Amino acid sequence: MTPNEQRMEELMLVDDPQFERILECVFGVQAHETRVYFQVLELQGSTVSELAGALDRDRSNVQRSLSTLCDVNLVHRERRLLEGGGSVYQYFSVPVPEAQTLLHGAVDEWAETVHERIDEFGT
Repeated sequence: MTPNEQRMEELMLVDDPQFERILECVFGVQAHETRVYFQVLELQGSTVSELAGALDRDRSNVQRSLSTLCDVNLVHRERRLLEGGGSVYQYFSVPVPEAQTLLHGAVDEWAETVHERIDEFGT
């Protein structure tokens, strides 16, 4: 069983899961990464430094969380050129309705797999 499948199994045992816990289980992210997602949602277009300050966390930890969130398509980044030269990345989270759509898709895919296993049993 994969870690994601284990998390989904754990989620099924919770009578009233919170949205944050569902995000963590379905996307395989940690609680601190979920906090980063919601901070980006609140501060769209923020840089790593701005997010680190708002979250009172080390830049490198925030950067790792952002990387994970980008990997699961909850956050994306855009490069902005600075007037004095150089560039900086700004981060944007997908809106909650889009995250809900992603969650529904992932849960539906998981449920389909479970239904297939049920149908295969005993054959």
